[in-house]
Amino acid sequence: MKKTILSVAALLAVGVGSASAADLPAKVYTKAPPIVAFDPWDIAFGAAVMSDYVFRGVTQSNHKPSVTAYFEPRYNVTKDLQLYVGTSFESISFANRAAAEVDIYGGIRPTFGAFAFDFGVWGYLYPGGSCVDSNANGSATQCGVGSFPISLLNQNAMKKDVSFYEGYAKVTWTANDMFAFGANEFYSPNFLNTGAWGNYASVTGKFTAPTSVFGSSGVGMYVSGEYGRQWFGSTDAFYGPIKLADYNTWNIGVGFTYKVFTLDLRYSDTDLSKGNCNAFTSDFTASGNTAWTPINQTGVGSNWCGSTFIAKLSADVTLGALK
Repeated sequence: MKKTILSVAALLAVGVGSASAADLPAKVYTKAPPIVAFDPWDIAFGAAVMSDYVFRGVTQSNHKPSVTAYFEPRYNVTKDLQLYVGTSFESISFANRAAAEVDIYGGIRPTFGAFAFDFGVWGYLYPGGSCVDSNANGSATQCGVGSFPISLLNQNAMKKDVSFYEGYAKVTWTANDMFAFGANEFYSPNFLNTGAWGNYASVTGKFTAPTSVFGSSGVGMYVSGEYGRQWFGSTDAFYGPIKLADYNTWNIGVGFTYKVFTLDLRYSDTDLSKGNCNAFTSDFTASGNTAWTPINQTGVGSNWCGSTFIAKLSADVTLGALK
């Protein structure tokens, strides 16, 4: 009887030992992993309020506060390939009294490892504008037959419709959790409907602080900047024709994030003179008579292209994040 008990105990010991040893590297028999449903559709949307709407170093809101919002449906073909379309609007203050800037865009975003690309077309629409002509006299002039232009005291001129589009290509290299670098290229055959082609290229950099900096508060921080150059061709007869001045622009700022909110504080500047800035923007607030340049014969100068500080509070979310 004792021998039988000992034999059974020995067999159990061997069996348990064998099973434990087999468990160490991997189980021989396992259940299939659960199938997680993949929903390729998503929507990103958000809104922001800013102290100044600055586009490539030039204010679009006369250095006044502006609001913006966007809506962007997305389709993820795979985890590394996204198609998207979107629309956004911004409040502006142009010489032609356009009601707002309405953007319509779309493109493709492929990702290869640490490199994220973005290719697409961006349309800038400015509805509700009026013809602004320095020669306005109550009759139709070069703004077009049937147009009755308004005139500015500083003799600047602007077309009723300054809508245009750009093709773009972007790439971002995420070096690690803290550092990311990018390059951007935009081209338009008719920038702001001036008749002049426009080409803009820039490089960007961003440092994201480790989450440990703010502990468990949920607050994040980053520092980012951009340096770019804008090139132009010559305008059509309405504006001269003149060769618009090329210029450099740069910005640097710090941002704080919390959940869906971002507070961005930024300094922006360009190397455009007040005279060349006036020729480019048709600034309705431009004044003086000393800002003479070859393309600014009136001498009035604009501060729309100078240094400025921008505070922007935004909220951004995706539908997938809300599920």
